This record gives sequence, structure tokens and C-alpha cells, in this order.
Amino acid sequence: MPIERKSHGFGDTIAKFTAATNIDKVVKVVANLAGYNDCGCNERREALNKAFPYKNNQINNEQNKSSQ
Repeated sequence: MPIERKSHGFGDTIAKFTAATNIDKVVKVVANLAGYNDCGCNERREALNKAFPYKNNQINNEQNKSSQ
């Protein structure tokens, strides 16, 4: 059983949903059939995480930066 990563933002939540419903696999197959090597999911995930981060994660990141 894979270890679940804590969601840092909305992109992670969408990625977990698409993995649980196997939508991610369908998208990758369709992208390959259309001639694309990559569906762009990781870039979209990171952009959504940056645009819509979860507040608990922001607090943890600020605490980690200040302790270094």
C-alpha cells in the first residue's frame, strides 16, 4: 500500500481524486494516442498548488524556513 503524501494545495487534492477514479490513466492514454508524450498533469498540479495552497501547509512552511 503506497504512503499517501499530505496535500499541499488544491492540485494535490485533484491528483488524488483522479488517481482514485483512474481518470489519470485514461488521460495519459488519450494524450499518448494524440501524440503527446506528457499530458501536462504535473505542471497543472504544481500551478494549482501554488495558486491555491492550503493554509496549514503555509504555516508549516513558514515555521520550517524560520527555524533554518
